[in-house]
Amino acid sequence: MTLRLLTVAIGNEIDVVGARQRARQIAELCGFAQQDQVRIATSISELARNAFRYAGRGQVEFAIEGSTAPQTLLMCVRDQGPGIADLELVLSGRYQSHTGMGLGLTGARKLMDAFDIETAPGKGTTVLMRKLLPPAARLITPRVAGEIGSALAAAPAGLALFETQQQNQELLATLAELKGRQEELLQLTRELEDTNRGVVALYAELDEKADHLRRADEAKSRFLSNMSHEFRTPLSSIRALAKLLLDRVDGELGTEQERQVRYILDSAGALSELVNDLLDLAKIEAGKVEIQPSRFQVAELFSALRGMLRPLLVSDRLRLSFVAPDECEMFTDEGKLSQILRNFISNAIKFTEQGSITVTAEPLHDGTVRFSVTDTGIGIPPQHLGIIFEEFSQVENHLQRHVKGTGLGLPLCRQLAMLLGGEVAVASQQGQGSTFSAVIPVIHAGTGALPDGPPLALHERPEPSAASLPVLVVEDRPELRLLYQRYLHQSEFRVVPASSVAEAEALWRNGEPCAVVLDILLDGKDSWHWLVQLKNDPSRCDVPVIIASDVDDKSKAMGLGADAYFLKPVGRDELLAALRSLVELPPHRNEIALGKVNA
Repeated sequence: MTLRLLTVAIGNEIDVVGARQRARQIAELCGFAQQDQVRIATSISELARNAFRYAGRGQVEFAIEGSTAPQTLLMCVRDQGPGIADLELVLSGRYQSHTGMGLGLTGARKLMDAFDIETAPGKGTTVLMRKLLPPAARLITPRVAGEIGSALAAAPAGLALFETQQQNQELLATLAELKGRQEELLQLTRELEDTNRGVVALYAELDEKADHLRRADEAKSRFLSNMSHEFRTPLSSIRALAKLLLDRVDGELGTEQERQVRYILDSAGALSELVNDLLDLAKIEAGKVEIQPSRFQVAELFSALRGMLRPLLVSDRLRLSFVAPDECEMFTDEGKLSQILRNFISNAIKFTEQGSITVTAEPLHDGTVRFSVTDTGIGIPPQHLGIIFEEFSQVENHLQRHVKGTGLGLPLCRQLAMLLGGEVAVASQQGQGSTFSAVIPVIHAGTGALPDGPPLALHERPEPSAASLPVLVVEDRPELRLLYQRYLHQSEFRVVPASSVAEAEALWRNGEPCAVVLDILLDGKDSWHWLVQLKNDPSRCDVPVIIASDVDDKSKAMGLGADAYFLKPVGRDELLAALRSLVELPPHRNEIALGKVNA
């Protein structure tokens, strides 16, 4: 939707001044701040002066583009002059002209969110500029546009003296602001000089302490990893002797003696568990843990865990169940994956008095499997979710006095998952239960080639990332990110998912995508300004941006630089066709793409 606001004819110098005045008035009525009003007025003034100087006449049109917030102020400056012969050189800023030609174009281009120019010899020049309205600006409907037109009609126009006075006031205000900032800068410079020497000394001290701590941590890790025999041998002896006494090998025990020996055995078992966790963590930190991958079926792993952990269920009110996918085979360290799941399940049993514990495995389309342990236990308060994977951290609750723990199980799970190339996560609601999950690659990244045997039988074998082109998908809804992954699966593209603009920026720093699929509304915030930022960045403006959104505002998106626009839901064939038309594929990939289209 485009709403026209005003057209100003340029026929003399007074009209140039009048166009600047009208531009500032319109910017003010649209809700722009004072600084942006000056930018818009300056841009229009420069381009209107060019139209008069080089073509003798022209016109300036103002309109509102878009039906959703933030809308765009669209400004068009036309003339029927001789055109611009060296347009690319002018826009590059390298053009040398005794008349100053080109300075107005390059200056206006820097001040606008989007800038397009069309010119041809003898046919004139048309400059289109766009500026996004501020987030707090009101939505300009046809009724509001009529009110703006009435306000412009009532305002004085074409008064050169008034406009000169206004420009002088703006200049004085700018000079005053610059002076104030200069004084602030001088004060900050003095303060920085005063503190710089102290900062340098502090950094030196911190470096020394950090080096000391690093050496101490390395010594601790070496000590613990080398003391496994010395720690475990006496504990094993204590447990063995206690069991020997309880088996009455050397005679009967009294009731009180048996109770005391059981205390010894239980305490030795708890201490042994603590020592094992400590040693495992120390070995990981010291880099002494080796990954031993092997082929195994997830269903067989679950079967072993079921038999191992069901004896821990001491109440008929608690049910433990396993749900394994059909034909899900992995090539990773089965023992370490089993250790992660055992810790998750043991925690769930400790803190679930009744209900169910469900263990599931879900093959994902990026070549990983998500293992989840869901319970109906007491849950975890939101403020504690960030610390439960830290060493020796425990959450106080009413079951704490009945169950013993070291606070090392979950940190160990995190370290083991990282060794396997994966990660752990938790979702919980207090009083309703928790879900601990570990996402583990199907094939461990440290393995060179798979052993002989049939291909891994996941639902669909993942395509190696090195053989596909990355497409950054910025979408806050997980089900749609999954949909795009399915769309691009087994094509020449692969999805790099991001749920927010901030996450997209972080992923971009790790590698430039070949294209972007962008949703306009992300968790209630729009991404229009990020689109403008991409298209105004010389290093990223050539990356195609495909909008896929519920917002029906194609003209605004294309005006701000989008390369394609789809209303959700976008189809697979449409998305692939757009990507293949916008992305320059290497020769062998063109053959692949054509083969898939023809197929």
